[in-house]
This record gives sequence, C-alpha cells and structure tokens, in this order.
Amino acid sequence: MPKSCRWLQASLAALLLFTAACSADRNPKISELSRSSIDTERPRALGEGSTEGPQNLPRDFSGINLRLLTMDSPQIQSAFRQRAQEFEAMTGVQIEIQTLPFSQLHDGILADAQSLEPAYDIVSFVSQWLPDYVDVGYLLDLSEPLQRDRNIRWNDIVPFYRNFAVAYGGRAYAVPMDGDFLMVFYRTDLLEQAGLEPPATWDDYLAIARRFQNQDLNADGTLDYGSCIAKKPSMSSFWMFWAMASPMLQTLGTRQGAFLDVETLEPLVRNPAMAKALEMYRASGDYGPPDEMTLAVNETRSRFIAGRCALTLDWGDPGTLALDPVRSQVRDRVGAVIMPGSRDVLDRFTRKLVPCDKIRCPYAIDGINYAPYAASGGWTAGINAAVDEAHQAAAYAFLSYVSQPAQSNRDVTLGSTGFNPYRLSQLHERGPWLEAGMGQEMASKYLGAIEISLSSKNIVLDLRIPQAQRYQQEVLDQILAKFLAGTLTQEEALDQLYDGWEALTHEADRTVQRRAYRLSLGLSPEPKSSESEVP
Repeated sequence: MPKSCRWLQASLAALLLFTAACSADRNPKISELSRSSIDTERPRALGEGSTEGPQNLPRDFSGINLRLLTMDSPQIQSAFRQRAQEFEAMTGVQIEIQTLPFSQLHDGILADAQSLEPAYDIVSFVSQWLPDYVDVGYLLDLSEPLQRDRNIRWNDIVPFYRNFAVAYGGRAYAVPMDGDFLMVFYRTDLLEQAGLEPPATWDDYLAIARRFQNQDLNADGTLDYGSCIAKKPSMSSFWMFWAMASPMLQTLGTRQGAFLDVETLEPLVRNPAMAKALEMYRASGDYGPPDEMTLAVNETRSRFIAGRCALTLDWGDPGTLALDPVRSQVRDRVGAVIMPGSRDVLDRFTRKLVPCDKIRCPYAIDGINYAPYAASGGWTAGINAAVDEAHQAAAYAFLSYVSQPAQSNRDVTLGSTGFNPYRLSQLHERGPWLEAGMGQEMASKYLGAIEISLSSKNIVLDLRIPQAQRYQQEVLDQILAKFLAGTLTQEEALDQLYDGWEALTHEADRTVQRRAYRLSLGLSPEPKSSESEVP
C-alpha cells in the first residue's frame, strides 16, 4: 500500500468507532432500498443506525488545525461551517474555512497545488475540475479508504457520482457532497390551468414560455416571465447553453461524449445542432426578464420562488428553496422534469440534423432523445496529498462525517446548503423530505425527475479535461455573451468557438487532452482500432 494511505489502514477502526458514535442517535431508520434502474450495484439493507460495529467515544483530534477552501457562496460554505462546528465539538479539531469567488476558485486551488508551501488541507470544488488536480499530484487517492469506510455507505452513492463524478482513471480522489445536473422546474398550477404538459423537448419549453410571457403570474399587479435562465457570463451561462445542445449532440450513451470527438478531439461545435442550440438560447431570452443576460443563478432562483417565472432551468436547488416559508410564493406549486430532449440529432458522419431512430437514438423515449446534463458534476471535497498523515486522517474523518447519511440526508433537503441529492436512500426515502415541508406530490415529482435523469444511460458528463474552465468559462462564455449582444453572427460564433477550443487543445498537447477526455468518460486512454462509438 502507498505510504500516503497507511494512516487510513492504521486508523480506520478508530474512524469507524468515531462515526458510529456520531451518527447513532441522529440517523433515521432507512428501510432496504428498492432496486431501480440507477441501482446497478445492489446496496445492502440499511437498518437503524447501521453502524456495523461497537459504539465508542469520538476519536480525539485535539491539536490538529485543518484549513478548508471552498466557494464564497453562502449555500456551499454554510453546510461546511455547520458540520465543522459539530465535528470540532466532538473531536477537538479546529477547522478554518476560507473562501474564494467561484470565478477564482479553480485557479486558487491550482495555485495551491503548485505551491511549495500548500495553504490547504481540504479543498472543495466541482467535480469537473478533478483532472487538473489529479494530474499534478495534488489530491490523495481515496479509493481504498472509501471502500473500507462502512459508515459512508459507498454503495448508497448513486453509481453515476461514485463511478464518474469523484473518479478519474478508475480511482476515486474526492468525497461526494452534492449531486448536480440540470432539470426544468415549472409552475404546476399554471400548466394545469392552461391544460399544458411539462416540456418534453426544447421546442415545447419555448412554446410554454411564450404562453406565459408578460402575464401576472403571482397576482402582485406586475407582469412576469415565461422563462428565467441565468445567463450571466463567468457564472453559469455556458452550462445553460450546453443543456440545450446536449440532446442533439450525444445519443449513444455517456461514453460517447458531447463536447469533443473521442478519437480526434475535434470540437463538436461547427454543425447544425450547435446552430440550432444558439437559436433556442437566444429565443429563450425573448420570454425572460429584460436583464436576463446579467442574472446569476441565485437571482433567477429568487425570481422563480417569488412566483415570477413559469419555467426555469437549474440544478436541484429550486425544489428545496420553494419550501422557504418566508420567501417562497410557490410552495407546493412546483414540479420538476428531466431536462428537455430533441427529436432531431446530429449525425456525426454527415454533419446534418436528422430525425431520431432506433439506431441513432437507442435510448430515445417516444422518439425523443434525452441527454440530461450533469453540469459541473456536483460539489466534492478532496484532501491535499502533501500534508502530513495526522492531518490527512483528520481531514478524511471530517469529510466522511459530512457525507454520511446521518448528516447528508438532512443537508440535501435544505435550500440553504446548496447540496442536492446524490444517494440512493435520498431518492427512495420520502421521510426527510416530508419533514422538511415538501408535500407528497411535489416530493414525487422532484425526486422522480432526479431519478429519471440519473437512470438515463445517455446522461452527459461535463467536460473534464485539464483547463476545462478555459474552454468553457473563458472561450465559450465570452462568445455566448457576444452572440446574445448581437456583436457576433451565428456562423462567427461557431467558427470562433471551434478555433478557440482547437487553440487550447494545441497549447495543452492534443495527446494529453485526448487521454484525459477518454479517461473521464471511462474509455481506454488511447483509441483501439476496432473501437465503436456505441458504449
């Protein structure tokens, strides 16, 4: 076993005793999970406590100071601060939480990785950035500790997050804290009154948005909006745009990829699918707030729960934020649905948009290709491999504590944390959601949409290669802003995107980038002569 993991082997028994003692009186009874399409590895039954060992006093980490870096958003850091206070009281460890704006977080962590004197023991980041930190040797390999840690209940983690989000090259380098992918949220009362079904395609989405634009949707005397989508540059605009492109670009499963050709690494951007996505992205603004191009996701969420938007595209947060007894005007009037799909998809050989059929779209439903987009991949946390073994042990114990069901099953039901469901038990057990104030019907719609999305064999894994943030935040995001502002034509936008991504690939080395892209998709590092695009 590598030296960097010996501390875990030596102290695992103590950690299990510690986590058993910490969770025994908090963990609600969890019945045996029913098998679902996303449960590809049958988890064991989880009974009361499920500590699987004798209870004992928490391990003493007195004298150890941990430094944790995360985003300055009140949502993400609030969960860490709450759990840090509890962990400090139980173990004697001291945890200092530092933050950076999202736009600076990636580079801030990378700078620490390249420093001769690292400043952090724990870093929290979106899983999309994992390859950058693994490739420079910054993150501790947690594969074996996670498998041996019975209290974290590794098989209860949804396979997508376990096998893709925290993994790279078949090894796990982070602990999952959150499950992220995009869905559409809608006002159930408005659609029911209008006799409309939730959108199945992006064309449906635009039609529904058009129907409710410039109506008073919350009875406050002010005209409201058919759709609210966060389009502020350098925040979430590029993710929202790719949600519209994904179902036209990826049809053959997650391993096909939706950004680059897995053999040549040519960008999948100069084609009619991307042209149509640009059209839809711009058209959605016709049914949104006039300042939509400057709105960050927290601002569109605020407008949605205030009852000012019929539809919104977002991660799972609106489902829990809608429960807020003070701010929400849409309590029990919110539905969720899998990200809309497309009846036409890109034929990668002819470079044309063609109708779905059983060969082109093997996972289509009623002729619609769905490709739910795991934008960012969810918040995770990793451990600095360069810190001493005592700090690594304390860091792992803390991350294990935060991610265990006793804590996470509560955190994902709170809009204040920014954490969304990522465990099988969180999808199947209604109790915590009902206790949080969610009605049965809303819980069924919300958790059902999440389960359907995660069960899709065509779910799109976000771009995970070195410098991915430059491809998306620096190149794609800026082009989108110029396109929406009218300073770039559609053709100019696609040409600049193609050339910009190709330049980054050339700068970073195509062979290196191709290897990383393939590993992130679960493919062999190099293409095989007989390899097919079909997963």
